[in-house]
Amino acid sequence: MSRILTFAEAISEAMAQEMERDERVFLMGEDVGRYGGIFGTDVGLYDKFGPDRVIDTPISESAFIGAGIGAAMEGLRPIVELMFVDFFGVAMDQIFNHMAKITYMSGGNFSVPMVLRTAIGGGYGDAAQHSQILYSLFAHVPGIKVVVPSTPYDAKGLLISSIRDDNPVMFFEHKLLAGLDWLPFGVKGEVPEEPYTLPLGKADIKRSGKDLTIVTASLMVHRALAAADKLSAEGIEAEIIDLRSLVPLDKETILTSVAKTHRLLIVDEDYLSYGMSGEIAAVVAEKGLYDLEAPIKRLAVPDVPIPFSHPMEDFVLPNEKKIYAAAKALVQE
Repeated sequence: MSRILTFAEAISEAMAQEMERDERVFLMGEDVGRYGGIFGTDVGLYDKFGPDRVIDTPISESAFIGAGIGAAMEGLRPIVELMFVDFFGVAMDQIFNHMAKITYMSGGNFSVPMVLRTAIGGGYGDAAQHSQILYSLFAHVPGIKVVVPSTPYDAKGLLISSIRDDNPVMFFEHKLLAGLDWLPFGVKGEVPEEPYTLPLGKADIKRSGKDLTIVTASLMVHRALAAADKLSAEGIEAEIIDLRSLVPLDKETILTSVAKTHRLLIVDEDYLSYGMSGEIAAVVAEKGLYDLEAPIKRLAVPDVPIPFSHPMEDFVLPNEKKIYAAAKALVQE
């Protein structure tokens, strides 16, 4: 049986059901206890599972992420919440040199079955240190799976899969998807009551089309779908691929779609240079170049910090209008 849940409610339900199923699963991070998480994803967990399994931590990202790694090595299944991805810098050594590499450095004698959840994205005037995406940084480092859901249904299924995975998984949750009243956007959707899993590394075609392929993730899936509706009214049918995870990357779905539509637009809320958009373009250039009838186009954040000013932030972030214009220009090439 399905109900309508917000993105945040789907996240919370996934954690609750996994904590009920497996006593090794616990949550820790800043304000995850009585406060329920700054974006509402942890509401009700403290009251249900108590302070031994829902643990508020000091503002000490390096310490509590390191504690999570140690707990995972000892056989527990920690979910660690990094409030904003922008704060990862103070725990960079724990993430890049320990969480990602311990399995390799130990010759496979230790696994790190840990989920590091974090909030990403801008669009509400929170400036340069609270508005970044950055998932490409972590996708660049071997040893970390990178999951980026866009809907409540995907969020619940992918989070349960991540918790059950024996490898470290970073789980990126866009703030504007959460469904909170004080944010300028949110999503709701049907979510089954019972626990379920979705495969990591399998993209989802959110909209079928024949004239161009738009590859994207997270909030930009919704911006692309809105642009696709406008394009459709003009007779242009865009196929929207929601990657859902950057590592593993579903290259097959991308290449199959490009072979059908012969045009590719990549939409990314991360920075343009050295990021996801460049990786997708490289995959298609290497494996699907002769299927293209026009050069690959990329729409991403220019290489500047996210501005605090709303007009300037709107100027740098991809949106429905920019996607529509880029897609239309690509089809006309």
